[in-house]
Amino acid sequence: MSEEPQKIIALVDGSAYSASVCDHAAWLSARSGAPVQLIHVLGHREAPQKQDLSGAIALGARTALLEELAGLDAQRAKLVSHRGRAILDDARAILEKAGVADITTRLRHGDMIETLAEIEAEAGVIMIGKRGEAADFARGHLGSNLERVVRASRKPVFVASRAFRPISRVLVAYDGGNSARRAVDHIARSATFQGLEVEVVTVGPDTPEARMGLADAKAALTAAGIQAQSQLLPGQPETALGKLVDEAPFDMLVMGAYGHSRIRSLIIGSTTTAMIRSCKVPVVLIR
Repeated sequence: MSEEPQKIIALVDGSAYSASVCDHAAWLSARSGAPVQLIHVLGHREAPQKQDLSGAIALGARTALLEELAGLDAQRAKLVSHRGRAILDDARAILEKAGVADITTRLRHGDMIETLAEIEAEAGVIMIGKRGEAADFARGHLGSNLERVVRASRKPVFVASRAFRPISRVLVAYDGGNSARRAVDHIARSATFQGLEVEVVTVGPDTPEARMGLADAKAALTAAGIQAQSQLLPGQPETALGKLVDEAPFDMLVMGAYGHSRIRSLIIGSTTTAMIRSCKVPVVLIR
């Protein structure tokens, strides 16, 4: 039985990456048949700040000033909400132009992670841009919400690159860990990857265990009707995988969100972080 996303949850913030999130959501919807839900979250920092700017002034003037400040707060709240709606309308227009028919939008207030916790049961995949609204000013940094989303989500997280390009070749980083095995299982069960070229790569020492793991992963994909290849590369994952993505080239990287290590932690692995930061293609992370 094919495992299809219930919904593609696309997080848009009006940044340079939002259009790419929409383009990738349209691509994924076309291949999987899944509906798209666009979500813009008005975070706490966007909420009007309550400040007493009246100071020690005469009572009559103070009352008038407080009324004026309250009016400005209400006006600002309305403008922030209008901006959120405009972002969602623009995102919907991109999806409609791409031929997506089933689109819903939601404007939410509060914390991004609290929002995801409420809607995650409806989602098959969460889509987010690599960087947020400060993308042009912080090119070396990932978006402030990205790691929080990856840590919190139990569903696959699709990290969109800055610009969409057609996807035909997929690289799967395989380290033998639980999340890597789940990534292979996800690919095998999803119609999204049918017809794409998939290569499973392990980076590290050439051991019987590594070769057996690669063979098992390739066999699982081949059994699902996916054209799969495999190879074992020497070196460090951060550099070897990045070089392979660029030189092959590949159009998408799929990997486990957490590395196969004796040391488990609550943060995404260093290899994962390095690949998201350096790769110019979308990265799909599986827990």
